[in-house]
Amino acid sequence: MQRLLRFVDGVSTWVGQAFSWLIVGLTLLVSWEVFSRYALNHPNPWSFDLMIMMYGTAFMMGGAYTLAKNGHVRGDVLYRFFPPRLQAGIDLVLYLAFFLPGVIALVWAGYFYAAESVAINEHSTLTANGPPLYPFKIVIPCAGVLLLLQGLVEIVRCIICLRMGDWPSREEDVEEVDVDKLKAMVRQEPQ
Repeated sequence: MQRLLRFVDGVSTWVGQAFSWLIVGLTLLVSWEVFSRYALNHPNPWSFDLMIMMYGTAFMMGGAYTLAKNGHVRGDVLYRFFPPRLQAGIDLVLYLAFFLPGVIALVWAGYFYAAESVAINEHSTLTANGPPLYPFKIVIPCAGVLLLLQGLVEIVRCIICLRMGDWPSREEDVEEVDVDKLKAMVRQEPQ
């Protein structure tokens, strides 16, 4: 079972990291547009549309990655002090009551939204020669499917924790370093 959980985590991680490169492309596009607009006095009307689509794609495709790394924001003022079984019980109820219906609705509606966009060869109307929107809209159900798959893995993790009393392991991720850890690493104690 742990291999399956790790496999889905790996897929979510790979997809999230692959799509994170859109931020580099977005940075280059914004830089080029600013240069083109102010230095060359020749703005590109399609660039704003493309910037929105790139950012939205990176944001949506990062959802499953963030869930795999347990990085979504939660109101955990008290939650982190609870024992693992209570945490798992709360998470399980919330996944079943809110997450699953919401993400299933996202996939369902996103599929029809994207299919209609492909059928009419939809293009952006913000500019006269706007870029096509259907590739961006196809991302919606794809991101929803990845998020749903990762959510099912998280539900299995909750069930395992309820049975075993401890959370199953996850792939390690980058961790923020606080000042105390940094001081300990360089061994610079205050004098």
